[in-house]
Formats: sequence, C-alpha cells, structure tokens
Amino acid sequence: MYEDYLERDDFGFVTRAINEGYNPDDDAYNAIVPPISLSTSFQQQGPSQNKGFLYGRFGNPSRQMLEQCLSSLDNAKYALCFSSGLGATSAVLNLLSPGDHIVAGDDLYGGSHRLLSKVAGRLNIQTNFVDFSDLSNVEQAITKETKLIWLESPTNPLLKITDIAKVSEIAHQHENVIVAVDNTFLTPYFQKPLSLGADIVMYSLTKYMNGHGDVVMGSVAVNDLHLYEKLKFLQNIMGIVPSPFDCYLVNRSLKTLALRMEQHMKSSMAVGLYLESHPQVDKVLHPGLPSHPQHTLLKKQCYGYSGMISFYIKGGLHETKIFLASLKIIRHGGSLGNYTSQAMIPALMTHTALTPEERTRLGITDNLIRMSVGLEAKNDIIADISQAFQAIREQN
Repeated sequence: MYEDYLERDDFGFVTRAINEGYNPDDDAYNAIVPPISLSTSFQQQGPSQNKGFLYGRFGNPSRQMLEQCLSSLDNAKYALCFSSGLGATSAVLNLLSPGDHIVAGDDLYGGSHRLLSKVAGRLNIQTNFVDFSDLSNVEQAITKETKLIWLESPTNPLLKITDIAKVSEIAHQHENVIVAVDNTFLTPYFQKPLSLGADIVMYSLTKYMNGHGDVVMGSVAVNDLHLYEKLKFLQNIMGIVPSPFDCYLVNRSLKTLALRMEQHMKSSMAVGLYLESHPQVDKVLHPGLPSHPQHTLLKKQCYGYSGMISFYIKGGLHETKIFLASLKIIRHGGSLGNYTSQAMIPALMTHTALTPEERTRLGITDNLIRMSVGLEAKNDIIADISQAFQAIREQN
C-alpha cells in the first residue's frame, strides 16, 4: 500500500530524532535524558562574557536543544521555536513591510486566514487567496509587490496537495519572493518542503510533532542565514518564545515521531477505505487514497501520509451533529495530530471567519467533517464511526 511513495533518502531520521541537539557527555551528570533548564537568567563570567546564554527570552538550553533537533529533521541549517504555530506565522508575517503583497492558498487553517486577512490587511499588507491546485492562479496573482507566498500542503480542511517544487520555481523567478510552507499535517518525516525548493517550513508543533495534546508551540526551519537572523531577531524582540518545559516535552515527543506517524498512516488508510465504501458518505478526501485527485503528486513529493481525513456525510448539519454527538472513542474537538482521534465540523469551528458564501465556494459545508485518526486500535475507530452512522439512521 505504501511502497510507491517517494523513496526515503535519509534512513537516519529516527536516529537523529533521538540524538540530535544533546550529548550526555556535555551534561555535568551525564544524564541520558536531556535535562530541563528553567532559569530565566544565567551567570555571566564578566561584562559581555557568557557561555552562550544571558536571559531566557534571548535563548535557553532546553530551547536550543529542541531547535537543533528540529533543524536536523528537516535537513535544515537553522530552526527557531515560538510560543504557538500562529506565533511562528506572525514572525514570518513581520518580515514584510506596509505595501507588500502576499499570495496565499484559499484553503487554509482558519487562524492563518484570519491573521493574513484581518491583521496583515490592517498593516497595509494585502493578501490574495487563490487555489494552488492550479498553478496558473499562482502565476497570475504575483505582482511586483509580492514578497511572500504562503501555502499548506495538504490544506486544511480540504486536504488539497500543492506542487511545492513548481510553486517555488515560479516564485523564485521574481525578485525577493519567499515561499513558506505550513507542513504541520505531514511533519518532516513524510515531507521536506525545503528540499523541494521552499525557503521556510513552518509547523504547529502542537499537533503531530508533539503528538500528546499537552503543548502549544510552533517552529520554523530555514537554510538561509540572513533569513534566520531576521526571524531570530523577531523571535526575541516580539517575545513569542516557548517555555523551557514545553521545549522539553516536544523534544521528548520527537523521539517517537516516526513510530507514531507510521501508525497514523496505517490507521487513516483503513478508516479512509471504510468511509469510501459506506453508503452514508458522499465523498472522502484522503490524499493517500488513489481516489484523491492529487494522489500521484503526493507520492511524487512525500514519503507517506498522516492521519488526516475529511469527508462529506449525506445530509446536512442535523446529521453531522448527530454523528459527532454519538461518537464514543473519537473525541469531538478542534485540535488534531495527537494520540486521540478527534473529529469536528470546520464550518462551525475553525472556519467561522469566512462568510457562508466563501465556505460554500470552497466546499466547507455543514456536512463536511474533518477527522484526525489517532493511535487507538483501527478496528475500534471504525466501529465507533459505524455506530455513529447507525445513530443517524435511528434518529432520522
């Protein structure tokens, strides 16, 4: 089922996830598990003399360990952590100046859409939201003021796949245009946007990278030193830094990222195939399935797929609410990417900032459900979905 994805070229991923950023020999007590440094300030050897740390907002050993590990996983030279995924996005946005222009995907996480449309717009930074599945839309949207192209692949919640290499090629034909890819849904285990030509890869570490539902954090990774220095300045001066304890937790979680992503993929494929065969489902959106319109592109640029599925049930909001209320194992929640399966209605939760007309045009209708398939036994997940469909039949 998975053999025809892009062949993995870095078999050391798991080893690097476990070891990069920390060496027990560097610790005074040779602790095998990286210690947590909670101090807000650090002893100085003299005026302007220190061992690399001065104040917690400027830098912290726990954050540094995590950033070094993250950069390694993306085959990047540099990585930076932020207090949330939107904090990371805000730092990228602040690379721009009034009068600049952004080209962004029309199907984005609702928070990203609000940031680009309402906050950036107020700062006189205009955004065109276009469908990236047709590359001519990208070419036509770029102007001489364009400085940033922002995309997700897969998108949220419609799970469209964008040809990152071709978008990067188009963008880099224009002077000073940066390509940033939100890679939250796939993680560097399944997709490496920098290797495909992007300038910035961004994550909500809250999701799969942490994977335990107990941390809110974001990150970016880059290869360009000048870009890194700008983003590091913004990380510091804007104060959008994560806590050392949260950095410790994410670093811990990276050690099992590969194992978790493999299981998310296997279970989501099983759930997707089940949903495709169900008479109460109109359509399934799962890029890992051959039925998805960009399935071939996914295999061309990715090593696999995660646990994200969206699907349209037959009926409307009434049926959707019954379905979600009837779930017993799958949680009704707005997050994703952790060990618990979660399902939600994007039209009522993550994409309320869009007008009803915009949601209808995009296909974010009341009968669309986004599901993050967790690490429970796949047969139990499928059984839970089955009994929720049964509840719809009984109540109609």
